[in-house]
Amino acid sequence: MKMKVAVHNIVNNIEQDELDAGRLQEVYEIDVKLGKKLDLPSSFNSEIRSDLVRMAVASSRANRRQAYGSRPHRGKLRPMAGMKHSVEWWGKGRGVSRIMRRTGQRRGAQNPHTLGGRRAHGPKVEKDWSRKLNRNERRLARNSALTATTDLEMVSNRGHRFAEEISNLPIVLGDYTEKGNDGTEKFDIESFNLSGGTRKVVAIFEALGLGDDLQRARDGRKIRAGKATMRGRVHKVPKSVLLVVANKDGLAKAARNLPGVDVVAAKDLSAEHLAPGGDMGRLTVFTKAAVEALN
Repeated sequence: MKMKVAVHNIVNNIEQDELDAGRLQEVYEIDVKLGKKLDLPSSFNSEIRSDLVRMAVASSRANRRQAYGSRPHRGKLRPMAGMKHSVEWWGKGRGVSRIMRRTGQRRGAQNPHTLGGRRAHGPKVEKDWSRKLNRNERRLARNSALTATTDLEMVSNRGHRFAEEISNLPIVLGDYTEKGNDGTEKFDIESFNLSGGTRKVVAIFEALGLGDDLQRARDGRKIRAGKATMRGRVHKVPKSVLLVVANKDGLAKAARNLPGVDVVAAKDLSAEHLAPGGDMGRLTVFTKAAVEALN
């Protein structure tokens, strides 16, 4: 039996006062109206398999992993790490071990078992980190993660916060209408006007009852501990709403700026998007076009 969910139609009432010095910032008042019920694809009725989801997420992470390690030693022209010193052996008859030492010094070098030497068995660039996963297993993992997004208890246990009024998940966005001083204009919600776009998305999410989760991600942003701060991964941000669209147009560009919010096209949707870290039950918002694209 197919699941049905009501489509949320958005009406944005835009108010903007004007003074002698110019216009003030726009104020958005969002009205959410429930529309016709939409049949969800059969993938939302799959069996929940946490083992497959964890396998799929681990495979995705492993396949993105880049090779690293020291380059092969090719003599003095291209020395590898730990082999960049001019060294010599003192010769026999001194009563000391036959250890290569830096020229003109007593400090040992190059030998793996010596303080100051190279690493004995360092990482190899040619190592293959990838993990294979069958196509059917990958599809089943995605469908299982999709089913988990409809379970209120699983979504709540994952740490997401949402209004008590929300009784059914996932949330599906339908029509979008803007009412302002210039009249009423109706947009496809995926390609709405980008003027003040991110503030519009925040107002829409808050009207849908997802404002607490956006605030949780914003407050949870912190500086990562350890060496990763030196390698382009300075901040760590909790995962918040996942927005699934059919095409990455105006709505996607406006929502991707929010902390913790991820945007993905329906054709690229995977288990890792729906269950980051292998933990199922991510708070997910679909557009009507994205649900149709999943069919």
